[in-house]
Amino acid sequence: MKKAIQLLISLILVASCSEDNTIDKVPDNSNSTFISGVDISSYPEIALSNPTFYDFDGKQKDFFTILQTNGINTIRLKLWVNPVNEHSSFNEVKQFSKFLKSKGFKIWLTLHYSDTWADPGSQETPSAWKGLDFITLKDSVYTYTKKVVKEIDPNYIQIGNEINSGILHPYGHISNNFENFIKLIQTGVSAVRANSKECEIILHFAGIEGSEWFFNQVNPIDYDIIGLSYYPIWHGKSLANLKSTMRTLSETKNKKILIAETAYPFTLQWNDWTHNVVGQNDQLILPDYPAAIEGQKKFIDEIKSIVKSTKNGIGFCYWGAESIAWKGSQSTNASSWENQALFDFSNKALPVLTEFRNQ
Repeated sequence: MKKAIQLLISLILVASCSEDNTIDKVPDNSNSTFISGVDISSYPEIALSNPTFYDFDGKQKDFFTILQTNGINTIRLKLWVNPVNEHSSFNEVKQFSKFLKSKGFKIWLTLHYSDTWADPGSQETPSAWKGLDFITLKDSVYTYTKKVVKEIDPNYIQIGNEINSGILHPYGHISNNFENFIKLIQTGVSAVRANSKECEIILHFAGIEGSEWFFNQVNPIDYDIIGLSYYPIWHGKSLANLKSTMRTLSETKNKKILIAETAYPFTLQWNDWTHNVVGQNDQLILPDYPAAIEGQKKFIDEIKSIVKSTKNGIGFCYWGAESIAWKGSQSTNASSWENQALFDFSNKALPVLTEFRNQ
């Protein structure tokens, strides 16, 4: 496993070298208080295909340099407990985080507390923790979270991912085992507080509807930041509703607030044979935000504007920024997100990247 991780990081280092082997000068975005983030959790896997990326002018350039020169200062990474392969494992995320820190990025970790995807529809307990009594499960959550904080030392950490329905089902189901849900979240929070004075804690809810109810339920929790996912396909097509909800949450909870996940397509076309998540006009906000290069840019401009106009609004994160069709045009099991990436079908930077600049 360690050899595989070392090989991955070596490939990332090679891929991050520009074609002419020159070192690009990049701005120092680390002092910015506004989070301009991207989730690139799949980059270590994508890097195995040795892709090349291009700046707006078509010049081949280091992937990370493109991100930094456009103001991106924070990288969000998902973390699975014992995944089926090395991707999103503790060792991979630890090594990748170390590399990203050396580039000047802040690190935002999202702990799924699962071996696979955790979201409102699935919060599956890791296989190694199934069948544990509740006290032992809490100890496992504490020990695991402590290890993450001490060894990776993130700037931001999510205790769970899109925890609308709770975490670690059935132990921490928010409807069936509410008291245990609170105890599990508090356990993760305690591990962070005891082992880091700087790391800020995010509680992450997917969507707008039900968010006020949810954040009322977690009042007993000691956390720093409200995180919301917002995708029009799942969370409604009213940006006005997003804005008013963020304002209400920020003011009533007196918490910092951000958009933890969002994305928008620059086309409805495909670049491989993997079924895309967004592929129809009725999934868009029309006519204002078409699935076009300018529509994608305009959408993120509005997301940024909404956050900046919100009291305590501190930033946003774009999900799947790196999700090109990395296995080739014939693949049926690669990217379902290539039409929502921040690079076009030739891996050229899209204009939406300029919206991450903190002007």
